[in-house]
Order: sequence, then structure tokens, then C-alpha cells
Amino acid sequence: MKRLLFIFIFVITLQPVLAQKNYIPSKENLEARKWFQEAKFGLFIHWGVYSILGDGEWVMNNQNIAIDEYEKLPAFFNPIDFDAEAWVKMAKDAGMKYITITSRHHDGFSMFDSKATDYTIVKKTPYQKDILKPLAEACKKEGIKLFFYYSLLDWHDDNYFPRGRTGTGIPGRSDSGDWDKYIAFMKAQLTELLTNYGEVAGIWFDGHWDQKEWDGKRFGKLKVDWHYDELYSLIHKLQPQCLIGNNHHIAPFAGEDFQMFEKDLPGKNTTGFGTSADDIGILPTEVCETINGSWGFNLKDRKHKSDKELIQYLVNAAGYGSNLLLNVGPMPNGKIQPEHITSLKHIGDWLKINGETIYGTSQGPIPPSKQMVSTQKGNTVFLHLLDTSQEVVFIPNFIGKIKTIHFYKDQSKVEHDLTKYGLLIKVPKNKMDNIDTIIEIKMK
Repeated sequence: MKRLLFIFIFVITLQPVLAQKNYIPSKENLEARKWFQEAKFGLFIHWGVYSILGDGEWVMNNQNIAIDEYEKLPAFFNPIDFDAEAWVKMAKDAGMKYITITSRHHDGFSMFDSKATDYTIVKKTPYQKDILKPLAEACKKEGIKLFFYYSLLDWHDDNYFPRGRTGTGIPGRSDSGDWDKYIAFMKAQLTELLTNYGEVAGIWFDGHWDQKEWDGKRFGKLKVDWHYDELYSLIHKLQPQCLIGNNHHIAPFAGEDFQMFEKDLPGKNTTGFGTSADDIGILPTEVCETINGSWGFNLKDRKHKSDKELIQYLVNAAGYGSNLLLNVGPMPNGKIQPEHITSLKHIGDWLKINGETIYGTSQGPIPPSKQMVSTQKGNTVFLHLLDTSQEVVFIPNFIGKIKTIHFYKDQSKVEHDLTKYGLLIKVPKNKMDNIDTIIEIKMK
């Protein structure tokens, strides 16, 4: 514990402008962290005027759409089929415990009624309604927690200056701006989000990396002061229980309450831009991944993950002690793609039977691998076998005394042998599950 405290203080000392000074989590915040760590499964929603073009949420940057051209999109955005209650019911039926939705993405368009800007769904679209209001009400009704994704970077606001690494080819961006005014704008919007929608479970920041130098291989120095001390202090003052996460791909800063990993299991960094194993902190963790290949609606995206892939990703995340935040990108009319609704229902059906081995668990004692992961609840270890090619499984250096060992599905006994070298388990083919063969081990 002393060593961890030293590391924590050392990080604060190194990065004073990237931390909430003297942050001590409140009782409400610590309780929220515990809930979050046990929730295990949430729904990510990327939705904005970019859905009209059907080419993902980065379409403004990827196609270098000019400011004045992009500003025409809101006039076509009229999601008359949006049904907040249907969305929340879909998430609940999938076994999800919370929803994280994009309140404002990198294009700078606010999906809520903001007094800090006219560039909103209420003032610039024929829909003229705040979609966060009914979503917050539906979540409260169904007992689902609500998080707001909030973009730090902005391709539209002139005051986002100096310019970051992205959006450099977008015509119409000015060559000057006032960074302090931009920070004040974000503080005003965060205040709105935390005072107009009831209890907010968390703020999910993204875009920090845009203001870091990049040499093509690695991130360098930060070019700006994000004023995290002010932003984080504001959030915790307005709603002490509200959890703060920042998708900056590095070790957590003081004032943050959970750590996220984008399209990667904790510490794996297969994307090349992710968080390294050395940067994993001691906060609750979350893995975010797409249900297909895109975050925002993409008309040509055919990379829809199978039920097996999605369930195994959830199991893998739990095996790392992490939540899975699974994303859908609603269509411009406000509906979720039918194939995604079906996939989420199948995950929910699986969780109804096997949820005990996921919800409320911690990372188990057996190191996670491609073949297996383990979760634990009290003295019970759940071994999840994800590879169905082996009828004999050996777990080296298994420590502890076994009281009972059964197949979770039918509670039949598992033939096994525990020696000083490890645990040997026999899995007959008729006991194998194509998605996840779960073995329940009760320890003495």
C-alpha cells in the first residue's frame, strides 16, 4: 500500500496540470465506483448528424467536409422514430446496466438543449427536441445508469485553438481562437449536463490525444493545458458520485474514477494507439468495442460480429476484471439496426443463464489467455473455457484447495487431478459449449 501511495503522489507531482488537485473521492463516489466495477456490461451509443451520411462519426474529418457544408446536415436530421424507452428496454433486455451516449462528438454538434451554443439538435434541426431528456427519464424509470460521452476536441468551434492533429484538412476553420473561451464553453456545457438531466452516473471524455504531438510512431508532449483541475473539480462539485473517465490512452490522472481501454483488453494495445500494460492503474476498468466495425452509423459496414464473438468479448473483459461497453450506431431516423437488436437480445439470453459468472465478479486467479479466463465471487472461481478443441486442460501452478468442481451448466462433476504442478481437467466433448464452457470451482 505504501508503494502504491508513493506512485500515486509521484504521478500527481509529474503532471500538475493534468490532475484534480488534492482529490479525495467522496463516499458517494467510492460507492459508485464499486457499483461500476460490478456492473460489467453497458451500452455505448454514437449518434449525431453524421449518421445522415452513413460513413461513421469521423466523416467530417475523413472526407474533409468544409464547415459551411457540414452545417447543412442538421437541416436533414429529423429522427422521428427515436424512442428512448425502446432503446433503454433493448439495453436492459441485453443484460446491460448502464448507457453511455455521445452528448457532443468531435464535429462539435450538441445533441442536447444547450444555452452555451446555437449549434444544437434543438436549434438547428427540424426535430427541435432534446434527445437526452427522454433518455434520462427512461433510464431512471428502468433503473439503468446514464453516462454522457463528451468530446474535448472540436472541429467546428473557432476557439478550439491551437488546432490539434485531426481536422487539419477541413476547409473553413479559422487561423485564430481563444483557448480560455473554449475551456469556459466546455465548463458551461458540463454544468448543463450535470444540472438538467437528474443524476448522471459519469462523464466519458475523449479527444485528449488530439493535442499531443505525434511523430508517426508515438505520442509526444501535450501542446495545451486542458484545465482538468477545473473541469474535474466542477463535475465532482456538482455531482460527487459522478464518475470521470478520460480516453487519453495513458495512466489515469488524479480526479479520474475509472480507466477505459479502446477496442482492446486492458494492457494489450493491439491497436498501436492504446494503453500499455505499464499504464494500468488501480481504478475500475472498462473496455469499449463496436458491435460491427464502426462507432457511428456506417451504411457499408458489413463487419458485424457474431454472437459468439460478442459474448466471448464480454467474458474476456470480465476475465480481466473489466466492464464491456458495447457500441451501436443508430440510424439517422433514430432506430437501431435490426441485426444489432437481435445480437443484443442473444447476449441477454446468454446472461440470463450465465450472468452469475459475470456480474459482481472480480478477475479470477487463473491468468487470462486466448484459451481461458477466470472470474471470481467470494470463494467461487468460474473458469471460462473459450477453446473447444481440447478435451484435456492443464492449469499450471494452481494454488489452493478445491472443495467441489462442477460444470456450471448442469452441475455435473468434473473429472480432475490437482497436483503440485497444477490442475488437470477433463472436458468430454458432450460437455463442451461452443461459446463458453463454464466450470465452477468452490475453494476451501
